[in-house]
Amino acid sequence: MMNLRDIRTHIPDDKPGRIFLFIALISISSVILIFTFLFGTASPVLLKEGAGFITGTEWNYHTGEYGILLLLIGSLVLTAVTMAIALPLSLFTAIFLAEWSPRWLAGILRPPIEMLVGIPSVVYGIFGFFILENIFQYYVDPFIDSTLGFIWIFKDVNPSSGISILLAATVLSIMILPTVTALSQEALETVPRDYRHASLALGATKWETIKKIILPAAMPGIITAFILGLMRAIGETMAIVMLMGNCLHFPTSILDTGYAMTSKILNDIGYWVSFDEPKSALFAIGVAIFVMEFIFVALARLIGYRFSIDRRE
Repeated sequence: MMNLRDIRTHIPDDKPGRIFLFIALISISSVILIFTFLFGTASPVLLKEGAGFITGTEWNYHTGEYGILLLLIGSLVLTAVTMAIALPLSLFTAIFLAEWSPRWLAGILRPPIEMLVGIPSVVYGIFGFFILENIFQYYVDPFIDSTLGFIWIFKDVNPSSGISILLAATVLSIMILPTVTALSQEALETVPRDYRHASLALGATKWETIKKIILPAAMPGIITAFILGLMRAIGETMAIVMLMGNCLHFPTSILDTGYAMTSKILNDIGYWVSFDEPKSALFAIGVAIFVMEFIFVALARLIGYRFSIDRRE
């Protein structure tokens, strides 16, 4: 453990270094202040409910019962379906841009992909609600149900509407596509060219070189991209409110509706923020989201650290 003298030796003496240190401390302090504010506001309900806040299935402002299990399941199912769509699409796009695409073609394709970041989430929601919802209701959902409906997670339980977890996940996967693609491409491009030349010189094909040499070497960066996309998926609100259905129940299929934690906060905060206990309950959902994202960041750090150790060995 560092003592005071060790800490002092790490403080830069030059003026630019102190400025950068001050800016870094502002960033760290912001995170601490946000979490302190969230936890302080949420603590009455967290102390009252205890473990029941996570395991409970009843959410009722009038009776004072607050359980987020169904909300938690809705968020996790949505995130899992989103990443199942977005990860292969983003990774294969990044591989093409970094390894196969000519430089001029990559320069044409990457800017439109990156522009997806700047589109507001409400626009994605409107596009999904007015355009994709009908396509899913009349074409996508019936096709999935007719081909894979014998598997319960692909059963169309609500044929009268296209609003579903799959619709929300599809739109959300488009929203996180540029983040995961750009970071994965950068991770692939940072792998030294000598690795490629050595593998090809030994007789490996281009795909074998990518699969066995480049992807393992770039894996820490790809995992970081995956985790950042995962965090964006968990924290998204507006598009999910419009496309997931907001039905508080256990989803039986990806074509079923659900309710995400962020949607619950957005839908209820406008009215219930005036009441102490309901406001505390909604902020407690925010604490749960904050803790989940902290866990994912910690896992990303751990996995990246293990990959770096394996590479050194």
